[in-house]
Amino acid sequence: MIPGRFITLEGGEGAGKSTQARLLADALRADGLDVLLTREPGGTTGAEAIRQLLLSNDGDGWHAEAEALLFAAARSDHVARAIRPALAAGTWVVCDRFIDSNRAYQGGAGGLADGDIQALHGFGTGGLLPDLTLLIAVSPETATARLAQRDGDKADRIGARGAAYHAGVAASFARLADQEPGRIVTVDGEGSAQDIHQRVLQVLRAHLAFRA
Repeated sequence: MIPGRFITLEGGEGAGKSTQARLLADALRADGLDVLLTREPGGTTGAEAIRQLLLSNDGDGWHAEAEALLFAAARSDHVARAIRPALAAGTWVVCDRFIDSNRAYQGGAGGLADGDIQALHGFGTGGLLPDLTLLIAVSPETATARLAQRDGDKADRIGARGAAYHAGVAASFARLADQEPGRIVTVDGEGSAQDIHQRVLQVLRAHLAFRA
């Protein structure tokens, strides 16, 4: 059996990743492919439980190293129980966030060493990387407007961090795209959801021979 392909969507808060992940999964299914649409942290029962621990505003939260370890634990379960079996069965996997989010959030913006984050990933997942990562890039103004519409004043613990932190996240994502242009492709996230979706499909046609 031909293995499936693994596509991740990345970007800062308010970039529209979840919407684009859903639209992409729908387009792949319309093309006759089996698709698993999933997210991080999450995607399995255990990983979803860790998601609640990470994103809840209850209590004092986690220091940086503990946060990285929790993300790594959630991903290890997600990869072992959902992503690798789906790929082996020939299913295309579309995932809202993956390792690059940890490299940008806990690494670049949070101050942890990129090598340490990648070492955790290697241990927990065997070093699994996506075939293609779509980095949805938007201006801070667009992100703020979308978040206000989506969340109001109820952002999760990580989303509620200050503007300087999120600027660091954006800069880190841009740096990762520069470092790994063969895997990470930046997509203009301005405009309507359908406009952005068409740009996403253009990238897939160019990189993965997707027909639709």
